[in-house]
Amino acid sequence: MTAPAANLYDWVRDGHAAFDLMQTAVRNARFSVRLEMYICAEGEPAQSLRDALADAARRGVHIQVLIDAWGSLLLPDAFWAPLREAGGEVRLFHPLAGGRISQRNHRKLLVCDDTEALTGGFNLMPEADGDGLTRGWCDLGLRVRGPLAAAMGNSFDSMWNLAKAAPPPRFSLLPHRAGKLSLHAPALILASGPGAPVNPIRSALLRDFRRAERLDIATAYFLPTWRLRRALIKAARAGCRIRLLLAGRSDVPMARFAGRRLYARFLRAGLEIYEYQPQILHAKLVRADQVIYVGSANLDSRSLHRNYELLLRIHSPELAGEAETIFENLLRHSRRIDPAAWPRERSLWEKLKEHLAYLTLARLDPWLARFNFRIGR
Repeated sequence: MTAPAANLYDWVRDGHAAFDLMQTAVRNARFSVRLEMYICAEGEPAQSLRDALADAARRGVHIQVLIDAWGSLLLPDAFWAPLREAGGEVRLFHPLAGGRISQRNHRKLLVCDDTEALTGGFNLMPEADGDGLTRGWCDLGLRVRGPLAAAMGNSFDSMWNLAKAAPPPRFSLLPHRAGKLSLHAPALILASGPGAPVNPIRSALLRDFRRAERLDIATAYFLPTWRLRRALIKAARAGCRIRLLLAGRSDVPMARFAGRRLYARFLRAGLEIYEYQPQILHAKLVRADQVIYVGSANLDSRSLHRNYELLLRIHSPELAGEAETIFENLLRHSRRIDPAAWPRERSLWEKLKEHLAYLTLARLDPWLARFNFRIGR
């Protein structure tokens, strides 16, 4: 496969399309395949993709698979036996006995031959396989062909090497340093991790939020940092139209309750809030005028402070226009939160759950996650 001279992009609009694309890319690979995943669960689509990886390894393709140990906790190691026997390499990111339980690799990435890549919110699990409307989680990703795919492969290599590093001392933080941030680039890889003094994802989002005239944000888990909250409110009050698409149904109910704790303030500032209804919302998308963000990071404190995450920031009027169309289609299946009715919509018990969930995820969880708890020697 020959890489195009310029980057080419294609939206991947649901899990079923993503897994078909992964299979095809692996079958067509000639030299190398790098797969990075947070959740990998037994059954389909993981089994078919594993078998395709094993077939590729048998024909001489260099296969590397990096799986987060916590996200794929229930997957037996024997699952990877056919791939290892074919010559592929499989590595667990931060095994729990290694002492980094609070530092997870939440990235989702496939890179083939350094010419084609796919990133987004897709996990290799049965619940993710569907159209997001009649079945399966509602998710989104981007296929990249061109020089950017090779750079995404380099980002994988950094994580592959980090996964082999020795465990940290008890209660220590490991910084993850990112390259210099330049928002003038047409395409930018934003890779972040715990302990970094400056988070490139948060920094880029802040700069774009402050100067945008239109913002569309879809995120599975909504608990932004205080600075991002303030930037959104200031932008709305300055005349920026901001639409938030959040989860009406969630695989983490506590995260949904915690996010709802913030609705009242945002509604008063003029933000529009919608909740997706048909299926669990797992998509991650930001459109700030002619800039789009797509990748693994949610707009919550764990993604922005403690997980290893990967986002693409791309300046493209064409992609931004397509993102707006995708967003509008999702809104057709969403319920808009009425600012006047919102205070009366929930029972006292629901409001209490929102408050407790917020305290847990916004206060207690960050405090606990400051430490790398060693659960083994």
